[in-house]
Amino acid sequence: MAHSAAITSAPSYSLTALPFTTTYSSPSGIFLAKPTWNPKMLHLRSRPPVRAAVSIEKETPEAHRPDTFLRESDDQAHSSSSSSSVRARFEKMIREAQDTVCTALEAADGGANFKEDVWSRPGGGGGISRVLQDGAVWEKAGVNVSVVYGVMPPEAYRAAKAAASPDQKPGPIPFFAAGISSVLHPKNPFAPTLHFNYRYFETEAPKDAPGAPRQWWFGGGTDLTPAYIFEEDVKHFHSTQKKACDKFNPDFYPRFKKWCDDYFYIKHRGERRGLGGIFFDDLNDYDQEMLLSFATECANSVIPAYIPIIERRKDLPFTEQQKAWQQLRRGRYVEFNLVYDRGTTFGLKTGGRIESILVSLPLTARWEYDHKPEEGSEEWKLLDACINPKEWV
Repeated sequence: MAHSAAITSAPSYSLTALPFTTTYSSPSGIFLAKPTWNPKMLHLRSRPPVRAAVSIEKETPEAHRPDTFLRESDDQAHSSSSSSSVRARFEKMIREAQDTVCTALEAADGGANFKEDVWSRPGGGGGISRVLQDGAVWEKAGVNVSVVYGVMPPEAYRAAKAAASPDQKPGPIPFFAAGISSVLHPKNPFAPTLHFNYRYFETEAPKDAPGAPRQWWFGGGTDLTPAYIFEEDVKHFHSTQKKACDKFNPDFYPRFKKWCDDYFYIKHRGERRGLGGIFFDDLNDYDQEMLLSFATECANSVIPAYIPIIERRKDLPFTEQQKAWQQLRRGRYVEFNLVYDRGTTFGLKTGGRIESILVSLPLTARWEYDHKPEEGSEEWKLLDACINPKEWV
């Protein structure tokens, strides 16, 4: 059975779910159309908010992983199209990345294993959710992939097509989305949390709008959230992100690093969630093949960017006070995800699978009334870096 969900744009400008927006990843790994701000579309500020419904089918538990979540008709109908090829290759990439990351995390933990849930949808698509909980190293680690088919409402399409005739009334627009989403929370306060997700989104040409093009775009990013700053760790992490970006465009790293700092901002605290990384959305103004390779490179850089840091920090001794500080920073993580993160908040509002949606949250967190670290302390240095983003490389 299909279910619907309301998308409400920000009140100051019209935001919709088609060419000027993209998908987001919820921690469930479900990738849906979302309202998002695009600086190219500032001229839309005078337009009213858009409310629309996105329809997707409920998931069905499966006992075994299929070779692909793509619809059988997808490859048959579009076997000669580059678009279909990107769908298949992107799914292959994210499933290989899930396997690689999970294998590396289990090896670093030294004993714990991931629990796996597989689900599908009657009309095509599905996903694999994997969670490792309360291991020797990982408090909670989730690595999820999804392939989703859905329908975009005509209201969203008309609003997104700013140049279209107001009399044009296209019908529902089918969409395809696939992605990998992960949050990794270590136990040791000296070992940082990591979040990453990479996704691909596509809309079909509406049947009753002849000549309308397909729309496609990529999004994603990788970011680091430590409780304590080890400069060699943060520099290694950012250097790895920069290296991945520089292979494709020297402008990518500074552009996406700033985007990351701006996105993971806890407005009510006046601070960032962590020490950043890279983040991008709505990326379709470059060659599609190049961007597929770029997303693949970024996903493949997760392990070399992160596991060396974990190996250095996972067994360091720590005090109760240092653990309490980590728990306070975990509280900030929870605040951001439940208040601002588009994937989490949308998933909660639209009846998604709650266990998958909240897999991004740590097992434990802490809130103290009016807590302020002593100026000059290691805790204060972390907070200062979250308030005032630094250039690490």
